[in-house]
Amino acid sequence: MSEQQASTSEEVDLVNRDPNSINAHLGSLWFNDVIAEPDGIHSIDCVWKLSSKCFELWKKLCYIIMTTCCGMCIAAEWGCEFAYIAFYHIWFITPCMKVLEINCGVCQKIYALCINCCMYPLCEACGAIFNAFKK
Repeated sequence: MSEQQASTSEEVDLVNRDPNSINAHLGSLWFNDVIAEPDGIHSIDCVWKLSSKCFELWKKLCYIIMTTCCGMCIAAEWGCEFAYIAFYHIWFITPCMKVLEINCGVCQKIYALCINCCMYPLCEACGAIFNAFKK
């Protein structure tokens, strides 16, 4: 691992927590995106304002509670999942691909030999026949 990668993995950006915009679609999840009153049907203004504040408060509070209770366990599970994927690729998929590459290379050489031995003379003979038909 390079020095830059090592320092990046140790430091966590506490301000920009989604630098690759993986969950950008959730960043604009506001009260007005979920609840809306059409023209002609409006609740009392204080109910609308308090509902908005309750929505935002409970959204944030529930998220904090859920991440506090489950966040580290879920992160640990995803860490194990990606470790398994890396293990599987390193110790199984890549060696299998190498075996296929070696075996297909041999098959390719055998196929090329067969084509050169059988088809090349045939094509050469057909070419000689059509070569005789000159204007």
